Amino acid sequence: MNYSELEADILRMVIEAAEDDVRAFGEDTVTRLVRPELLRGAADDELTGDARAALASASANVLTISAAELQDELATIHDGILVDDDLDTGVLTVIRALGHWQSYLEQGRRGELYELAIRSVEDVDHEVSADLGDFLAAPEMAAEYERIRRLLSPARARGASAP
Repeated sequence: MNYSELEADILRMVIEAAEDDVRAFGEDTVTRLVRPELLRGAADDELTGDARAALASASANVLTISAAELQDELATIHDGILVDDDLDTGVLTVIRALGHWQSYLEQGRRGELYELAIRSVEDVDHEVSADLGDFLAAPEMAAEYERIRRLLSPARARGASAP
Protein backbone atom coordinates (compact mmCIF):
# COMPACT_ATOMS: atom_id res chain seq x y z
CA MET A 1 0.00 0.00 0.00
CA ASN A 2 1.49 3.35 -0.96
CA TYR A 3 1.09 6.50 1.13
CA SER A 4 -1.79 7.95 -0.90
CA GLU A 5 -3.72 4.67 -0.62
CA LEU A 6 -3.06 4.63 3.13
CA GLU A 7 -4.40 8.17 3.53
CA ALA A 8 -7.50 7.35 1.48
CA ASP A 9 -8.16 4.18 3.47
CA ILE A 10 -7.82 5.98 6.79
CA LEU A 11 -10.17 8.73 5.61
CA ARG A 12 -12.72 6.13 4.51
CA MET A 13 -12.52 4.39 7.89
CA VAL A 14 -12.96 7.67 9.80
CA ILE A 15 -16.00 8.57 7.69
CA GLU A 16 -17.65 5.14 7.97
CA ALA A 17 -16.95 4.43 11.66
CA ALA A 18 -19.68 4.49 14.27
CA GLU A 19 -19.68 7.54 16.54
CA ASP A 20 -18.57 5.58 19.63
CA ASP A 21 -15.73 3.99 17.67
CA VAL A 22 -14.58 7.36 16.33
CA ARG A 23 -14.49 8.80 19.85
CA ALA A 24 -12.58 5.78 21.22
CA PHE A 25 -10.15 6.03 18.32
CA GLY A 26 -9.61 9.72 18.98
CA GLU A 27 -8.99 9.18 22.68
CA ASP A 28 -6.56 6.34 22.02
CA THR A 29 -4.71 8.27 19.33
CA VAL A 30 -4.42 11.60 21.09
CA THR A 31 -3.18 9.81 24.21
CA ARG A 32 -0.55 8.05 22.10
CA LEU A 33 0.54 11.34 20.52
CA VAL A 34 0.92 13.35 23.74
CA ARG A 35 3.07 10.80 25.53
CA PRO A 36 5.75 12.34 27.78
CA GLU A 37 8.74 10.92 25.89
CA LEU A 38 7.88 13.13 22.90
CA LEU A 39 8.54 16.19 25.05
CA ARG A 40 12.00 15.12 26.24
CA GLY A 41 13.80 16.49 23.18
CA ALA A 42 12.68 20.07 23.75
CA ALA A 43 15.57 22.47 24.24
CA ASP A 44 15.33 25.06 27.00
CA ASP A 45 15.40 27.87 24.45
CA GLU A 46 12.34 26.58 22.52
CA LEU A 47 9.58 27.28 25.04
CA THR A 48 9.00 29.60 27.99
CA GLY A 49 8.41 28.04 31.39
CA ASP A 50 4.71 28.88 31.17
CA ALA A 51 4.47 27.19 27.76
CA ARG A 52 6.25 24.08 29.09
CA ALA A 53 3.87 23.94 32.06
CA ALA A 54 0.81 24.37 29.82
CA LEU A 55 2.09 21.68 27.44
CA ALA A 56 2.70 19.25 30.30
CA SER A 57 -0.69 20.00 31.88
CA ALA A 58 -2.64 19.72 28.63
CA SER A 59 -0.88 16.46 27.77
CA ALA A 60 -1.43 14.92 31.20
CA ASN A 61 -5.12 15.90 31.25
CA VAL A 62 -5.97 15.50 27.57
CA LEU A 63 -8.92 13.16 28.17
CA THR A 64 -10.48 15.18 30.99
CA ILE A 65 -9.84 18.78 29.98
CA SER A 66 -12.64 20.73 28.29
CA ALA A 67 -12.32 22.23 24.83
CA ALA A 68 -12.22 25.75 26.33
CA GLU A 69 -9.56 24.83 28.88
CA LEU A 70 -7.51 23.14 26.19
CA GLN A 71 -7.85 26.23 23.99
CA ASP A 72 -6.47 28.33 26.85
CA GLU A 73 -3.54 25.95 27.32
CA LEU A 74 -2.83 26.01 23.58
CA ALA A 75 -2.84 29.82 23.59
CA THR A 76 -0.28 29.81 26.41
CA ILE A 77 1.82 27.27 24.51
CA HIS A 78 1.71 29.24 21.26
CA ASP A 79 2.51 32.51 23.05
CA GLY A 80 5.51 30.81 24.68
CA ILE A 81 7.19 29.38 21.58
CA LEU A 82 10.60 31.04 21.37
CA VAL A 83 11.81 29.72 18.00
CA ASP A 84 10.58 30.51 14.53
CA ASP A 85 10.92 27.30 12.54
CA ASP A 86 13.04 24.88 14.55
CA LEU A 87 10.71 23.43 17.16
CA ASP A 88 11.60 19.90 18.28
CA THR A 89 9.72 17.25 16.26
CA GLY A 90 8.26 15.58 19.34
CA VAL A 91 7.05 18.87 20.79
CA LEU A 92 5.53 19.80 17.44
CA THR A 93 3.75 16.42 17.29
CA VAL A 94 2.25 17.00 20.75
CA ILE A 95 1.14 20.56 19.96
CA ARG A 96 -0.48 19.50 16.69
CA ALA A 97 -2.25 16.57 18.37
CA LEU A 98 -3.59 18.84 21.10
CA GLY A 99 -4.81 21.30 18.47
CA HIS A 100 -6.65 18.64 16.48
CA TRP A 101 -8.17 17.19 19.67
CA GLN A 102 -9.28 20.62 20.88
CA SER A 103 -10.95 21.31 17.55
CA TYR A 104 -12.65 17.90 17.59
CA LEU A 105 -13.94 18.49 21.13
CA GLU A 106 -15.24 21.92 20.18
CA GLN A 107 -16.75 21.17 16.78
CA GLY A 108 -17.08 17.37 16.59
CA ARG A 109 -15.59 17.26 13.08
CA ARG A 110 -14.27 13.84 12.08
CA GLY A 111 -11.68 15.51 9.86
CA GLU A 112 -9.76 16.38 13.03
CA LEU A 113 -9.60 12.68 13.91
CA TYR A 114 -8.38 11.91 10.41
CA GLU A 115 -5.62 14.44 11.03
CA LEU A 116 -4.80 12.75 14.35
CA ALA A 117 -4.51 9.44 12.49
CA ILE A 118 -2.14 10.97 9.96
CA ARG A 119 -0.04 12.56 12.75
CA SER A 120 0.15 9.10 14.33
CA VAL A 121 1.30 7.53 11.05
CA GLU A 122 3.87 10.32 10.67
CA ASP A 123 5.08 9.69 14.21
CA VAL A 124 5.77 6.05 13.37
CA ASP A 125 7.31 7.04 10.04
CA HIS A 126 9.66 9.40 11.90
CA GLU A 127 10.91 6.40 13.89
CA VAL A 128 11.19 3.81 11.09
CA SER A 129 11.35 5.75 7.78
CA ALA A 130 8.71 3.75 5.94
CA ASP A 131 9.02 2.98 2.23
CA LEU A 132 6.66 5.31 0.34
CA GLY A 133 5.93 2.61 -2.25
CA ASP A 134 5.03 -0.02 0.34
CA PHE A 135 4.18 1.96 3.43
CA LEU A 136 3.16 -1.09 5.46
CA ALA A 137 6.36 -3.06 4.82
CA ALA A 138 7.88 -1.97 8.13
CA PRO A 139 6.39 -4.01 11.01
CA GLU A 140 5.91 -0.88 13.11
CA MET A 141 3.94 0.83 10.36
CA ALA A 142 1.85 -2.28 9.76
CA ALA A 143 1.11 -2.39 13.50
CA GLU A 144 0.03 1.26 13.52
CA TYR A 145 -2.25 0.72 10.54
CA GLU A 146 -3.74 -2.32 12.27
CA ARG A 147 -4.33 -0.26 15.46
CA ILE A 148 -6.17 2.38 13.42
CA ARG A 149 -8.17 -0.26 11.53
CA ARG A 150 -9.04 -2.16 14.72
CA LEU A 151 -10.32 0.94 16.50
CA LEU A 152 -12.26 2.37 13.57
CA SER A 153 -13.65 -0.92 12.25
CA PRO A 154 -14.08 -3.15 15.31
CA ALA A 155 -16.58 -5.54 13.69
CA ARG A 156 -14.35 -6.09 10.67
CA ALA A 157 -11.23 -6.37 12.84
CA ARG A 158 -12.89 -9.24 14.72
CA GLY A 159 -13.76 -10.97 11.48
CA ALA A 160 -17.48 -10.17 11.58
CA SER A 161 -19.27 -8.30 8.86
CA ALA A 162 -19.80 -4.61 9.41
CA PRO A 163 -23.34 -3.50 10.27
